[in-house]
Amino acid sequence: MTRATRATINLRALQHNLTIARQHAPGSRLMAIIKANGYGHGMVEVAQALDDADAFGVASIDEAISLREAGIPQAVVLLEGFVRADELRLIDGYQLQPVIHHPDQIAILEQTPGPALDLWLKVDTGMHRLGIAPQETPAMLTRLLNCPRVASVRLMTHLANADDREDDYTLEQIRRFETLDDLSVTARSIANSAGLLGWSQSKSDWARPGIMLYGASPFINSVGEQQDLQPVMTLRSQLIAVNRHGTGEPIGYGGSWRCPEAMPVGVVAIGYGDGYPRHVPSGTPVLLGGKRVPIVGRVSMDMLCLDLRECPDATIGDEVILWGEGLPVEEIATAAGTIAYELLCKVTSRVDFEYVHH
Repeated sequence: MTRATRATINLRALQHNLTIARQHAPGSRLMAIIKANGYGHGMVEVAQALDDADAFGVASIDEAISLREAGIPQAVVLLEGFVRADELRLIDGYQLQPVIHHPDQIAILEQTPGPALDLWLKVDTGMHRLGIAPQETPAMLTRLLNCPRVASVRLMTHLANADDREDDYTLEQIRRFETLDDLSVTARSIANSAGLLGWSQSKSDWARPGIMLYGASPFINSVGEQQDLQPVMTLRSQLIAVNRHGTGEPIGYGGSWRCPEAMPVGVVAIGYGDGYPRHVPSGTPVLLGGKRVPIVGRVSMDMLCLDLRECPDATIGDEVILWGEGLPVEEIATAAGTIAYELLCKVTSRVDFEYVHH
């Protein structure tokens, strides 16, 4: 049997979501964040569809090289920068823009001859992950501007709590960034997806939309549709069996769920081996014929089971939607105790991807 599990990637929805980002920041240039294989959607395919983005942001040199070898012409920003001097050869050769977030990187630039680079200097305004402390930033910028290896410097920071619109820490981070307004840089960037959609104070020369491009909300207790975003990935499979079980009979590993009455149970060809989260509880919905149907029992590696009492006519071969069109991925993520980002990134290589424009 050919496995029916597949992820449909709606490229038109992707383009729509970039348009929404532009509408929220009409005066900003957009760096589309497509790291982690385009948040699980296919990095090169995403970049090709977003051909009017002003730049792309990736995590590593390997990701950047994949874009260049696919013919992507836009600026490519290395969000984690570089660690070793020998990486500069690749950065030079592929014309990449590294993010500088540590004094050791500046020392490498000062000690390694080569062409002048356009780069970004990251300020740690409160994320406390990567970046230069605000009080140290002027001195680090002076070193960069005096380095022959540097052509231009842009300034960026990253918002830690912008997903919570009730948390004023975002305003404090923006205030810390604004204390550096007198620095001689060519451009600035604060807003991620949550900043773009929820914090007008974060808009500046550049914005960096990420999760919103893929149709998921960047906010807690929210779904993309509430921000006029469209889901890009729809994860699908099909029923491969419909069985009847009696009252009290256990379903799946461990017998964690038992039939409350004689009833039909469907088996779907998808499981955690495909990236569907194992720990969703019974009652988590899927769509079957446009109708919400609950999962019952534990998700297995290759299969999961459905309560078909409300779909008595369901038959083998019927399509099942696990998330996407009509069923927000955020809802499944909440049921699994995680976030939409993780679910999208964890779809595995045995799932067939199909790219459509509709």
